[in-house]
Amino acid sequence: MEIIGKAIAALPVKSGVSQRTGEQWQSREYVIETQEQYPKKICFEVFGTDKLQEFNIRNNDLIKVHFDITAREYNGKWYNSIRAWKVEHVNPQSQTTETTPVQTSAPAQAPAPVQEPTPVQAPAPQESDDLPF
Repeated sequence: MEIIGKAIAALPVKSGVSQRTGEQWQSREYVIETQEQYPKKICFEVFGTDKLQEFNIRNNDLIKVHFDITAREYNGKWYNSIRAWKVEHVNPQSQTTETTPVQTSAPAQAPAPVQEPTPVQAPAPQESDDLPF
């Protein structure tokens, strides 16, 4: 899967030592915000010191994130994990139509006037109501 958005947060680096191999590891989570009419925020993880250096993500960078989603169970609850395996820096002028509205040469039309909804009135009670409730 992939998504394009602007990096808006870089959370602190997590590190440790693998119990299985004894090697050092690092990971970091980032938050991006999509550039749609209704923007969405997505938190994803980059695992590995080499990937952190290779991707070089900074706040306000426009990036395309390729990721996998996995789920795991812990104490009867399920948790999703979004892990990036590739990050590309995107040039704002070369964005695809997926993330930017299509520009047309037709003149802009005035928005339609907003009509106020009419209040809903409850029906008058009927005398011959034979329902038990």
